[in-house]
Amino acid sequence: MPTILITGAGRGLGLELARQYAADGWRVIGTVRDAKGKAAVEKLGADAPVVDVTSLNEVKWLASGLKGTPIDVLFCNAGITGRKGMTLGSFDFAEWERILRVNLLGAAAVTEALIENVAASERKMVAMMSSRLGSISEMRGETLPYATSKAALNALAKGLAVTLASRGITVVALSPGWVRTDMGGKGASLAPETSVRGLRKVIAGLKPADSGKFLSYDGSSIPW
Repeated sequence: MPTILITGAGRGLGLELARQYAADGWRVIGTVRDAKGKAAVEKLGADAPVVDVTSLNEVKWLASGLKGTPIDVLFCNAGITGRKGMTLGSFDFAEWERILRVNLLGAAAVTEALIENVAASERKMVAMMSSRLGSISEMRGETLPYATSKAALNALAKGLAVTLASRGITVVALSPGWVRTDMGGKGASLAPETSVRGLRKVIAGLKPADSGKFLSYDGSSIPW
């Protein structure tokens, strides 16, 4: 039975990822932030450790409990948009820092803590939940705190792909598209089920040569 660990699995895309993988017979470990998220993930028959990815102590606790457990797919999904409406002249730098701690440093900490688990698995994959807003080529100057956090996450994915190539570990940045979640809003074009089905198809088809790519849920490449 393959194993996937999904951070931020308590709601939105993380919960839908957990639901679909669990339904497909995978062992799912979904980190959550609170009791509500824990109940939602455990209802799927999955493990739901409560972990704040910005806390190094909690991430180390997670890793210690999983020592020796192979993780086929590590999906760093936990993320926040932060306070909306921040533009030049009204930046909230404390909030911007919080976004970076969750979206970038949290992913880095979890990957560092669990990379031996990934290396011990059969599939050896790390996926970073990015966003098309993180594409520097396509950046429009909107939602800059969030967009810059995802651009930095893309750089992390690209760098890790090079660093881990010799160990046979594939690392990619994935964009889920514009999805109807709390983060994406009710006017988004995609249902979570559709986005996640696409993401799962992309992950299932990954080859070592794909490591370091930035891919959309539909499999197309996104410019950095």
